[in-house]
Formats: sequence, C-alpha cells, structure tokens
Amino acid sequence: MADRPPLPPFTHETALQKVQLAEDAWNTRDPARVSPAYTEDSVWRNRDSFISGRAEIVEFLTAKWERELDYALRKALWAFTGNRIAVRFQYESHDRAGRWFRSYGNELWEFDEHGLMARREASINDVAIEASDRRIFGPRPADQHVLDLPLH
Repeated sequence: MADRPPLPPFTHETALQKVQLAEDAWNTRDPARVSPAYTEDSVWRNRDSFISGRAEIVEFLTAKWERELDYALRKALWAFTGNRIAVRFQYESHDRAGRWFRSYGNELWEFDEHGLMARREASINDVAIEASDRRIFGPRPADQHVLDLPLH
C-alpha cells in the first residue's frame, strides 16, 4: 500500500498540509480523485448518512455534487493530535432551482499509518443565502491557504 503524505503523527505544519490537500481535492468535485485519500474500508457519518468503503464514498460524492451545484469549499484546521485532525469548514453551492446555500460544519478525521483517512464524522448545517452574499468562488488561491474562516 502506498503512503499518502503527510503521515501521522501530525505536527501543526503537516496537519495544515493535510487539511489543504483535502480542500483542494474536494474542490475538484471529482469522486475518483477524492476517494483514494480514504482507506478501502473507511467509515463516514455525514449528516444523517452512514457510509462504508470507497465504493460507497464514490456513490455518495457523485450524488452530492449532482445536487450541490457550483460547490466551493473552505476548510480550516481546528485541532490535531497523533493521527487525528478536527476541521471547521464552510462551502457554498446552489440547487437546480438556483437557490444558494452556505453550509457550515465540523469534521473529525482519523488516519491510518499510511496517511489514509479511516474515519470521517461530519456535522453540517445549511443556511440559505442570496447569490449576492456569496464569498466562496472556486478553489482558494494559494496566498489565502492559511486564512481562517469567518464565524458566519
């Protein structure tokens, strides 16, 4: 099995790198690119969904990005220790009717020794916004990678 650096145990610098790599991958909206970051038997709780294994991850993400159009994400490191990272995030997307939402959430991540995510738990709330209130437009420019997220 190939390693997926950075590997645990995480330092502040490597935890920041892992968070940015996840943000960058999810902003591709490509399940085939995102799913290799997870173990074959990775388990997730995402809102009220329970997902197990890469095949279910691909299925879940495919449906997600068919529903959440023009999805754009920002993640911020909250805390880390050993092989675990806690993340705050916000993303914006719109539905097929053109209604925009900003989704706020927290994730808990646990990694195996190869740097693959074995467990992901996500709690997420959606807030309807006007298109004019958007502030997340596509992938984050490199010079903004370390910027924190506003509370609302």
